[in-house]
Amino acid sequence: MRDHDELLATLRRIDGRGYRAYGDLRGPWDLSAPFREREPGSSPDGARPCVLQVDHVQGDPFASPSRVRLQIAPQAAALPPAWHEGADRALALRDLLARQLDRACRAGASRRRGTGHSGEVAVDAPGQEVLETSAVIIRPGGGLEARLTVGLPARGRRIAGGEAAAVLLEALPALAADALVAAALDHQAVWRHVVTVEDAATLRRRLPDLGLVAFLADGAVLPRRSGVDQRPLPATAAVPLRSPRSLRVTVDLPHAGTVTGMGIPRGVTLIVGGGYHGKSTLLRAIERGVYDHVPADGRELVVTDPAAMKIRAEDGRRVEAVDISGFIGELPGGRTTTAFRSDDASGSTSQAAAIMEALEAGATALLMDEDTSATNILIRDARMQALVAPEHEPITPFVDRVRQLFTGRGISTVLVLGGSGDYLDVADTVIAMREFVPHEVTAEARRVAADHPTRRANEAPGPLTAPRARHPDPASLDPRRGRHAVRTAARGVRAIAFGRQEIELGALEQLVHPGQARAIGEALVLVRELCAREGASVSAALATVAGRIAAEGLDLLARREPRGDLAGFRSLELAGALDRLRSLVIRDPR
Repeated sequence: MRDHDELLATLRRIDGRGYRAYGDLRGPWDLSAPFREREPGSSPDGARPCVLQVDHVQGDPFASPSRVRLQIAPQAAALPPAWHEGADRALALRDLLARQLDRACRAGASRRRGTGHSGEVAVDAPGQEVLETSAVIIRPGGGLEARLTVGLPARGRRIAGGEAAAVLLEALPALAADALVAAALDHQAVWRHVVTVEDAATLRRRLPDLGLVAFLADGAVLPRRSGVDQRPLPATAAVPLRSPRSLRVTVDLPHAGTVTGMGIPRGVTLIVGGGYHGKSTLLRAIERGVYDHVPADGRELVVTDPAAMKIRAEDGRRVEAVDISGFIGELPGGRTTTAFRSDDASGSTSQAAAIMEALEAGATALLMDEDTSATNILIRDARMQALVAPEHEPITPFVDRVRQLFTGRGISTVLVLGGSGDYLDVADTVIAMREFVPHEVTAEARRVAADHPTRRANEAPGPLTAPRARHPDPASLDPRRGRHAVRTAARGVRAIAFGRQEIELGALEQLVHPGQARAIGEALVLVRELCAREGASVSAALATVAGRIAAEGLDLLARREPRGDLAGFRSLELAGALDRLRSLVIRDPR
């Protein structure tokens, strides 16, 4: 393997040449010498403590930065096995190391050293949630691999060899020594991070046995600073959660010990209350509870059924061959809805389609907010039933299906309501938010329902049928663009460029990191292959992709060299992206 001195000689040789001469750097380089200077005696068995692997060299200084990997030998990293034994701890440690790298990059490793992106050093930084990512990998035995982007320095479009040496031979080994070895880490902070994630993951796995959709620990801080800042609201401005006694659940966790909090039972739960009293804030915390959170986030022990899906109306979206007949019957002109298609769906049809698509993808709980729902899919009151006869109204409102979903299919619903009292007749649990404090008012709600009968008729014509199997035409999932056989890119968490098309993701509100969108774009390529090779249905393709990622990791989605900018996602969001691909064609099963 080429060593430190050869890398320095190469940089001197190509100094001042055209930028593409940086291609000579591809491959592995042993950086052990400068690493040993910072960590003396860290590799007594002679293994190379630090290897730089240059995978991709950018085409010019203004292009996306180059991709490199830092590989740290187990003896050099010296990570205590207790930090990463078991899947939960390993996930937490990888997340913490990525955060350490990000801080070290921002603290000085990354700085402008020429034109374009020259001198930039970055890792795909995590947010408030702890996700499976490809930024840091822990190898069997405790070795590490950190994946970074590096802007190789240039003057104009000429190689700046001296500045490149400062980045590759000084800044990167310093990063490794400062952020990726046990000696440089705050051991108490590492352990706190690890056990916080392990407790949350343990609690989430216990939800089925507790009969809960979600659990929110007493003292949790639910409000965020803003819609674009997911850090917790300062303690002086936030009201910590206090569970109502009737919904209080006590659990014993491996590290936190005995914890109390509010349990959201399975079934039909309503969250009611006046405006600005915290209804939507509570629901948003439940939505994000499908992920673990970092210490001091405020939601460390707010956990939710991992297959809970937020559903909303989405005017103008495309719907392809979805059976929405359980919610919307025959349309004027004899148009059936057992395989409904629309290039410009209404609020009601888009929300009905989203429900059925979520069931097809394996959702076990639906999360909905009156504010983002189509009114006519939620409710049709007695007066409107009297004015518009059933034979002239194709919509079966959700209020007439929500109990069937639970009793017939085991699908729970958590619904925020401020203006529709008809749901009091079908609710199992009613939680009222008053000045940001939850109160259980189920008995009171039942008295109100008895004293003020709605006199509306249930309009469900029969049981809700299971989603039909849908088989995508692989030709409709075309990732090609120009000379590229596969072209995918994420636009934050709002959209994916897939081939020549853009998939809007704004309605998939539980996506939290751009790396998830990047990974979903690549996973759609796998879905296409499964549909072409095996004729897979949507649900079968989702299950296969999830199984392969679980077995092989996110590197399954890297088409060429490993990459560090992918993050784990749920099958629910992969299905949501597939269903919003405007070219999608579902083949006629006949």
